[in-house]
Amino acid sequence: MTSPTRPSRHYPYIDSGPAIYVDSFATIRREADLSGIPADAEKLAVRMIHGSGQVDLAADLVVHPEMVAASRAALASGAPILCDATMVATGVTRARLPKDNDVLCLLNDRRVPGLAADWSTTRTAAAVSLWEPRLEGAVVAIGNAPTALFHLLEMILDGGPRPAAIVGCPVGFIGAAESKQALIDFAATHGIDIPYVTVRGRRGGSAMTSSALNALAQEKE
Repeated sequence: MTSPTRPSRHYPYIDSGPAIYVDSFATIRREADLSGIPADAEKLAVRMIHGSGQVDLAADLVVHPEMVAASRAALASGAPILCDATMVATGVTRARLPKDNDVLCLLNDRRVPGLAADWSTTRTAAAVSLWEPRLEGAVVAIGNAPTALFHLLEMILDGGPRPAAIVGCPVGFIGAAESKQALIDFAATHGIDIPYVTVRGRRGGSAMTSSALNALAQEKE
């Protein structure tokens, strides 16, 4: 098989992977206002901004003061990461995980369609109930479905297992802002204080959520 030939250069651009990586984070720190972010969560914020490409994300980030410490302690103890979407799970850099932690998405479990139909909810929300055997002390990552975040909070309110930390960044126009506000208000409203990171409003998504996980998995940038 013939080896491919690099095309002629027609555009001036940086094409060194390491240089792009370093320059990206330097640009974020230069352009984003991180003054409202807890000191130990700066790298978390930078990675989430990197995953979204939006420096103004910093103004909408809400980071529980114990989020970074709680997440890192859980992962160091071998806790699993439970994801609402395959895209979130795929975005986790396994080499960064301290204990080769399991990264699980149960959306394709054969039980999910039946549960979703019986409960008249989304498949993503139904899959959250299948987390229950591994939910206690886990790190939860919800990046796509607001219904999954609402469902998780309702499980906890019903006396279900409590995760060590929640990355709650569902994206969308229906329920996304509301589900994230419910997460922000959870401790004040219900007296259950679980560390979390979220972003106010409609923004969110798999890339932002997996970027947060990668920052929480390891201090090294």
